[in-house]
Amino acid sequence: MTRPSPSLGFYDRHDAGRSLAQALLQHRDWSDPVVLALPRGGVPVAFEVAAVLDAPLDVLVVRKIGHPQHEEFALGAIASGGVTVMNAEQDGMLGGVADADVQRIIVREQAELARRESIYRDDCDEVAVAGREVIVVDDGLATGATMRAAVQSLRQRGPASITVGVPVGAAESVDALRALADDVVCVRIPEPFRAVGEWYAQFPQTSDEEVRTLLARARRMMST
Repeated sequence: MTRPSPSLGFYDRHDAGRSLAQALLQHRDWSDPVVLALPRGGVPVAFEVAAVLDAPLDVLVVRKIGHPQHEEFALGAIASGGVTVMNAEQDGMLGGVADADVQRIIVREQAELARRESIYRDDCDEVAVAGREVIVVDDGLATGATMRAAVQSLRQRGPASITVGVPVGAAESVDALRALADDVVCVRIPEPFRAVGEWYAQFPQTSDEEVRTLLARARRMMST
C-alpha cells in the first residue's frame, strides 16, 4: 500500500487527532462540547481532540452491515437507538442477496453493538449530550455510511448541534454529511481518495483494550 508523505497525510491516529483538534479550534469557538468517537479507529483520534478542547469523551457505537459475500463493501450501518442506514449507492449489490441474509447480518451486528457498548464504558454512564455541542469523530470517511448512522442516532438525543470531525475523507462522503450534520470539519479531502488507511503511515487495527484504556484516561483527565 502506498503511504502518504508527511505533508499529505498523518503518521498515526494520534497525530491525525492533533491535526483535527487544531482545525476544530480554528473553525469556531466551542462553549460546552462533547466528543463522541466511533469505535474502534475513531477513539485514538477523538482522544486527542477531547484533550485539546478540554471536553468529555465517550463512544457512539456503530456497526457496518457488510455484504454477505464481500464484507468490505458496506451495505449500510446500524447505531445505538435502533437506527439503520442503508447505502443508496450500494443498492445494486443487493441483487441476489436474500432479505433473510441481510437480516441475519443486522441481528449479528446488533449483538456486537450491545457487547461493545458494555465493555467500552466499563459500567460508566454515557455522557449526556442533550443541549450540548457534539463533535462526532472517526479516523476517516470512505462511504460515510457509519457516520450517517451515527448522526441520525444522535439527533434522537437532542444535542444543540452536531459537528462531524475527521482527519481525511472522500469528497462525496463529506458533501453527503453536510446535508445531515450541522457542520463538517475534514482536514484532508484528497483526490483521488481510494481508502482511509492510505493516508496514514501507521494504521494498525485499534483493539478493544486500547479503546477502554483511552476512555479511562479521558475520564481521569476530566476529573482532575
